[in-house]
Amino acid sequence: MGDKAHTHPGAAGRASAADHPTSVRNVVLVGHSGSGKTTLVEALALTAGAVNRAGRVEDGGCVSDYDEMEHRQQRSVQLSLVPVEWDGIKINLLDTPGYADFVGELRAGLRAADAALFVVSASDGVDGSTRMVWEECAAVGMPRAIVVTHLEAARADFEEMTRICAEAFGGDDPDAVLPLYLPLRGAPAPDGHAPVTGLIGLLSRKLFDYASGERVESEPDGERLPLIDEARSLLIEGIISESEDETLMERYLGGEQVDVKTLIEDLERAVARGVFFPVLAAAPAADGARQGLGTVELLDLVTRGFPTPLERAAPRVTTPEGAARELRMCDPGESLVAEVVKTSSDPYVGRISMVRVFSGTLRADQTVHVSGHGLADRGHEDHDVDERIGALSTPFGKQQRPVSHVIAGDLACVAKLSRAETGDTLSAKEDPLLMAPWEMPDPLLPLAIQAHSKPDEDKLSQGLARLVAEDPTMRLEHNRDTHQVVLWCLGEAHADVALERLRGRYGVQVDVVPHRVSLRETFGGPAAGRGRHVKQSGGHGQYAICEIEVEPLPNGSGVEFVDKVVGGAVPRQFIPSVEKGVRAQAARGVAAGHPLIDVRVTLLDGKAHSVDSSDAAFQTAGALALREAAAQARIHLLEPVAEVSVLVGDDYVGAVMSDLSGRRGKVLGTEQTSGGRTLIRAEVPEIEIGRYAVDLRSLSHGTARFDRRYARHEPMPQQVADRLPEEVRAAS
Repeated sequence: MGDKAHTHPGAAGRASAADHPTSVRNVVLVGHSGSGKTTLVEALALTAGAVNRAGRVEDGGCVSDYDEMEHRQQRSVQLSLVPVEWDGIKINLLDTPGYADFVGELRAGLRAADAALFVVSASDGVDGSTRMVWEECAAVGMPRAIVVTHLEAARADFEEMTRICAEAFGGDDPDAVLPLYLPLRGAPAPDGHAPVTGLIGLLSRKLFDYASGERVESEPDGERLPLIDEARSLLIEGIISESEDETLMERYLGGEQVDVKTLIEDLERAVARGVFFPVLAAAPAADGARQGLGTVELLDLVTRGFPTPLERAAPRVTTPEGAARELRMCDPGESLVAEVVKTSSDPYVGRISMVRVFSGTLRADQTVHVSGHGLADRGHEDHDVDERIGALSTPFGKQQRPVSHVIAGDLACVAKLSRAETGDTLSAKEDPLLMAPWEMPDPLLPLAIQAHSKPDEDKLSQGLARLVAEDPTMRLEHNRDTHQVVLWCLGEAHADVALERLRGRYGVQVDVVPHRVSLRETFGGPAAGRGRHVKQSGGHGQYAICEIEVEPLPNGSGVEFVDKVVGGAVPRQFIPSVEKGVRAQAARGVAAGHPLIDVRVTLLDGKAHSVDSSDAAFQTAGALALREAAAQARIHLLEPVAEVSVLVGDDYVGAVMSDLSGRRGKVLGTEQTSGGRTLIRAEVPEIEIGRYAVDLRSLSHGTARFDRRYARHEPMPQQVADRLPEEVRAAS
């Protein structure tokens, strides 16, 4: 696999619409930030003849990370699609951000792809978050390969990196992670470091030298043959152990020489089935060179070893009403089913939707049904509408190259779908269907914002709606208790991108304000109050007097109203009015403006006037009585407590539990899980975990994740309440 000369610039280079699912490969690039994914995509595009020099299309723009925000932040923040063509196969390269805050873009890429390239830096190794994504891919059987980059680093060691990858990714079968090539090193530099100038093909026993900027094939000298044969034997055994021919291993161990063609065919099948994971090396082309090291081999692996869309299991679909439907996978002639994997806004073109077609054929100017269900908790209302498809195009950097249609298995962009949001399903108008949205992480970092000025206030609502339509990992909340607009994000970088998009794309300036948790109030002991609302001067008089008693109740009791009036002191028709006034005042709070809960209010007595008493008067009297009772009692401030579950590597359990205790948390228990991780369950005051999404990532080096849910409100310790800033303690 990959042992061909390839002196041509990759079969036209530019990718257009595919004509059959067998001529498509959808590949997502996965790896931590700085591992070299974007550089690799650009090197592959150069080798395939799609760009004129590393990372550049004809207009001088980059094929990946072309957004101005990505240039300013010096990192990928969104999913990018770069289609290239190699040996008649269209390869859709999906470049994903490596930073943890943008895991939603990564998951969208995984949804759209049929195979994954894990990009690992020889100088940085394998981090915990990359291992977690590998496990996710393993759980669904996605085929994978590993690409080692940064071989130019002074201490880069390909053989050691291969061993680390086998240990990290091999699980119970490390022999399933083996190199297909070994690095060919040139003459040592003055510092003693020998640069990698080519590759040694283990199956072919050929040398592929890239030192001239072109891939030159030659025979190895006698000194290298023992090294080649030792690694080659391990590779052959690894391939044969995964072969579908159960007799092959027995024949090989018996001394039979296995034909190279048979080995390559078995290798390709094992890679496509997701049971063998080859390790390759790659580096960008030098200035003036046309081919980067290892890029030809990698393109060959993708076209010959990775599966076609036909080999992917059909996704589960239902009607919008929930009735299950059988979908025949990836047939261009079947009913249309496509999914919006990414939504973005262009200041000139408008909304652009990147779609993966799973069944049928999507055509320009076609009317489709747009279904979006299952993301109501993220600020996305369920919707079912018919929309007309605008222009279809294949993206390449900032360019959009028009196409007339997109067949099952391919990806493309659709312009001006006004209602389509990320995760929505496009289907035939006469046969509407729905795909369940992919699993998204919960955004757990709150960002409270307010409009900077009145003109910004007018645009804020629309800007936020567009923002969450593009990114389902954000959640928009209008908190009724604190009266704050809160944008829940995955981390600080995610929040920074949200603010910049509001300013740059939608022209909305916002101010970030302290986030307030929803505090409550309750009575610390019994108290009595008298509400007197008597006005006799000028116009219609008002007369209402009521006497109440208030006592605290157990947690979760709410506000209970009891009528114990005797003798008709308060006429029966006005008792509901007193209750209404009491409940309205309880909702407004009696001390710091937070809702009052967990009390019993008993109406004991009162007075009325035959002419001047009214519903409004007794409502006011009830509110006054509750306020007077509060003035005579000690009012406790209640804070929300969250149930927190933290999944963390065993190495960090002690540090995480200590940190939770420092946040006034109560650890309820721990549970050992697979993969050397522990699940910690605890209860923690919400005011202590506002930034926990950021702090936990730092504490666990990005390997832990957590979720939270509201448990109850509990009395806040007085010393903590005294330390609260005034803007947090008091409601607006």
